[in-house]
Amino acid sequence: MKRVLMLLANGVEPLEMAAFTDVLGWADLIGDDSIELVNAGLRRTIVTTFGLTLTPRFLLNELDLSSFDALALPGGFEPAGFYEEALSEPFLDTIRHFVEAGKPVASVCVSSVCLGVAGVLRGRSATTYHQEGGKRKSQLLETGAHFVDRPLIVDNNIITSSGPGTATEVAFLLLEKLTSAENSAHVRKKMRFATPSQEWFETPQVP
Repeated sequence: MKRVLMLLANGVEPLEMAAFTDVLGWADLIGDDSIELVNAGLRRTIVTTFGLTLTPRFLLNELDLSSFDALALPGGFEPAGFYEEALSEPFLDTIRHFVEAGKPVASVCVSSVCLGVAGVLRGRSATTYHQEGGKRKSQLLETGAHFVDRPLIVDNNIITSSGPGTATEVAFLLLEKLTSAENSAHVRKKMRFATPSQEWFETPQVP
């Protein structure tokens, strides 16, 4: 069995969270390896981007991080308070733990900024949500990352992506790293998710 920790900050974006929940949930049901996705936060009640209220299964400090095989990080919105928790030391320490252990870390959209602030992207290729003149790219560069304007970037065990529309692809990539490409493709087919074209993977956000 593989165990994945999905760390939720207040202000998390539901679609990005749901991609991990559904893809890994389907993989546990029909895939060739058991996968347990455990969600945790820093508070008992989370209000997401757009106002959905969630109750995380665990508080982060209740968990033994060494019992997990990978970390999943959905992003969120600044107006919803995402960065208040996502850039806090408990979040950053958790990221460092997984990277130092050589375990996969899969981030969606702006959660790559958290990886940068945690200090794990120095000298690595990464992406984030990016608009012309946008500050997220600057934040990533300030942490020593090599910014690449593509939907998904994989640098060793770290996956970063550029927006909510990439979330399922991040989840399928994480599933591939935890099991196999064949298993990930099988789950994709059963879920009726199309594979994006090569052009999609090579299209920048800002031409």
